[in-house]
Amino acid sequence: MSERLIKMLKRHEGVKSHAYKCSAGKVTVGVGRNIDENGGIGLTDSEIDMLLANDIKRVEQELTDRFSWYRNLDSVRREAMIDIAFNLGITKLLGFKKALAAMESGDYYWASTEFNASRWAEQVGYRSDELCDMIETGEYRVIA
Repeated sequence: MSERLIKMLKRHEGVKSHAYKCSAGKVTVGVGRNIDENGGIGLTDSEIDMLLANDIKRVEQELTDRFSWYRNLDSVRREAMIDIAFNLGITKLLGFKKALAAMESGDYYWASTEFNASRWAEQVGYRSDELCDMIETGEYRVIA
């Protein structure tokens, strides 16, 4: 695959970092990748895994940059925080002031209680039960 071909395809198709509707009305992303449910090729499992790995790295970096205490968490609590930040986004996570203060002070019971008493917990159901249990106990137990 030549660099010339890549440049030509980018010039002809355009390069979009967000999904858009192409001239045929199909949901498209990147360089002309038709991901529309009706006739699109979508994403391969390896592409989905690559996107997820990149997103996890981004969220982990955001947590590391924002919270000095994050580095000191055990792996289970770090993964719970990654999951919560992945779901909420860092901006909305910052609104959980009491839960984050409890995380910083190492009061994981109170942090769990604060996360679990939120509208977010109501919206995500069992996900919050599992994540709050991970925060409280430092153990990974699937709750469903």
